[in-house]
Amino acid sequence: MNRRIFIQKSALSAAGLGVTPLISAHQSIYGPTAPGNKVKVALIGCRSQGYSNLNVFLDYPEVECVALCDVDDEWLNKRAADVEKKTEKKVPYLYKDWRRVIDNKDVDAVIIATPDHWHCLPLVEAAQAGKDLYVEKPLSNTIEECDLMLKAARRYDRIVQVGQWQRSDPHWAEAVAYLRSNHIGRIRTVKVWAYQDGKPTLPVKPDTAPPAGVDYDMWLGPAPQRPFNEYRFHYNFRFFWDYAGGLMSDWGVHLLDYALEGMDAGLPAHVYASGGKMAYPNDAMETPDTLMATYTYKDFNIIWDHACGINHGLFDKKEGLAFYGENGTMLLTRAGWEVLPVVAGNTPRMEAVPFKKGEGRGLYRHVGNFLDCIKSRALPNADISIGARVAKMSHLANISCRVQREIFWDDAQNRITGNSEAEALSKAHYRAPWTLPKV
Repeated sequence: MNRRIFIQKSALSAAGLGVTPLISAHQSIYGPTAPGNKVKVALIGCRSQGYSNLNVFLDYPEVECVALCDVDDEWLNKRAADVEKKTEKKVPYLYKDWRRVIDNKDVDAVIIATPDHWHCLPLVEAAQAGKDLYVEKPLSNTIEECDLMLKAARRYDRIVQVGQWQRSDPHWAEAVAYLRSNHIGRIRTVKVWAYQDGKPTLPVKPDTAPPAGVDYDMWLGPAPQRPFNEYRFHYNFRFFWDYAGGLMSDWGVHLLDYALEGMDAGLPAHVYASGGKMAYPNDAMETPDTLMATYTYKDFNIIWDHACGINHGLFDKKEGLAFYGENGTMLLTRAGWEVLPVVAGNTPRMEAVPFKKGEGRGLYRHVGNFLDCIKSRALPNADISIGARVAKMSHLANISCRVQREIFWDDAQNRITGNSEAEALSKAHYRAPWTLPKV
């Protein structure tokens, strides 16, 4: 459907430390851009983070937006106007069905920024169609989908960058390099937290008819059939199990990723999480507003802690990581990193490392890295294997909380063992006529 016809129809319906950064600045993959050198990009999911991503893509001269897709006419038409204003070009194709994006042979790369339950099917089908992908985090809504998506990326030799953009922000890599130099000594505990006052209570609201111009059945897709409710739609989908994993998966994948990276660790054999709706027991949210999880390893623990409606966590930071070593503690956040020495008696065990401010261009660099990899076919900074690992990490904590007991992960078998209820929650259960893709 071309743009004119669609609009007609929709109207109806580490300086100073000697640490070498692990990530270099992006260099344009095409040099001076000629029309034939454009990377033709399509966006599926236009409202919020999706357009934030696309807006950065369009900062690179080699990128051209050729298609937008969203189930909501309001946001589809608004973003078409936004792209036209930024680029002085109309978007040729506007769709309400993501399958039309996959069918479009003009599209080289697809940005998937839908709710989590809608990541797997478009990614697998786009990979089968030979398109490279930038997919928002968390990678999937279930452990089973993680495995399918990774399998598809490898089988069809696709570049898949997951939107964990801290992987392309140099100060995170510098902090990891410093950790691995062993200056802070043996690390026995890593604490990771997200205290988010921007995610408060959701008062219960009655179900209504979907807004005009919204294809609600397509929005639900493989998720269970439910009446439309404002608080299950758009941004707040994050807090309902049908579509997402709450604050645990929303922030956990960003931060736990660097707990794993800093400790050079894989998935834990044992997870215990406890939490629930402790702050807002009677609101509409299904996912925990309060949750603590312990991931057990042989020589250390990783501890996750989140709270909705509170804005001061450890070290009076809303979110971050603390690596507790024998000699000092590294504090790592989006703003930067520093090391606080352990003082025994009156004697510090190491010199403090003053705060090292990050440059704050992680998303821009992340997109640049993806564009580089489209050309080189090298694995991107947040390759799908990285996204799958940390998505599973967050799912394991959520599953433990839901079954209210510890769970065990067998990495060799790639499955939860000893608990059939927990194992069932690791699987995807699609509503007909949608089916889990086969790879």
